[in-house]
Amino acid sequence: MDAGAGLVRSGERWALILTQPFKVMRRRIDRWIFTRLKRVPGPVEVSRRRVYILPTRYGYGFGLLLLVMLLGSMNYSNSMAFALTFLLAGLGLVSMHHTHANLVNIRVRSGRIQPTFAGDVARFTLELENPAPATRYALQAGWSDQTPLGSTDLPGQHGGTLTLSLPAPQRGWLPAPRFSVLTEFPLGLFHAWTWIELDMACLVYPRPAARGERPPATTGGTGPRAGLRPGQEEFAGLRSYQRGDAMRSIHWKSMSKLQTPQVKQFAETLEKELWFDWSALPPGWDAERRLSQLARWVLDADGDRRNYGLRLPEFAQAPGQGELHRHECLRALALYQAPQ
Repeated sequence: MDAGAGLVRSGERWALILTQPFKVMRRRIDRWIFTRLKRVPGPVEVSRRRVYILPTRYGYGFGLLLLVMLLGSMNYSNSMAFALTFLLAGLGLVSMHHTHANLVNIRVRSGRIQPTFAGDVARFTLELENPAPATRYALQAGWSDQTPLGSTDLPGQHGGTLTLSLPAPQRGWLPAPRFSVLTEFPLGLFHAWTWIELDMACLVYPRPAARGERPPATTGGTGPRAGLRPGQEEFAGLRSYQRGDAMRSIHWKSMSKLQTPQVKQFAETLEKELWFDWSALPPGWDAERRLSQLARWVLDADGDRRNYGLRLPEFAQAPGQGELHRHECLRALALYQAPQ
């Protein structure tokens, strides 16, 4: 049984070598590269020694065509056919040189990586810089198991960006795996690539629970409002005129009834502060369900512009609002480690 399986695997390997020699050669080269590749913070400059190049399937077809043309030229002793064959061969060699040079000396660094939620897609931005005066065309990037999508051109002494997508199945830090930067410019006859492993990661927030669960009771009062403070939202009555009050705030209609000018007062309501407390959740909930529900309440309170705070075991965030406050709360949820 094992011998039969070994024969099948051997047959599949030879079939792959005969039908897709480029992929087989590249896999062997990649395995050799991966043993020497190190994770670095960046930026990474792609030197000549880091660039590898092989013919594409079109390159193999082009080489076969040149061989057939050469044999035909020799058979018929046709000087024009010889000239055309050598002209096309020279064009192929020049194309190989330009493909290799299109990738050499570019610099690659990590760009801004926006946090995402579990179950969504994390997007890693790569910043490419071209220090040379010549333009670099059709540069692509992709993970080791992903077909490269999109391309960018880098004008002389300018930069550009490429974005790589990666599924984010669970909360926490999602480190970026190794990726390749590649090009087949100008004719697609040769494939030049390099492998890079940058020290970059995406923060993955817990997946928010569905709407429906109401947050626990808040502190500071029993009604939906906790008080009033001076503002511009609601009419709060009249008071006697004082020196320095604006003319537009005087209540002119009361002048006929009252001897003293009256000034309109406005106030804005103070909403109660919300506290989202780990310990206030049902005891039967596991850690992931609690984090998911707390994430939902944080997003809802932030959308309503409410002041809210967060309490976790060994962590507390004072009530506040805004983008930074939301990020700090979601970050604490994303990186929470349950006690062992």
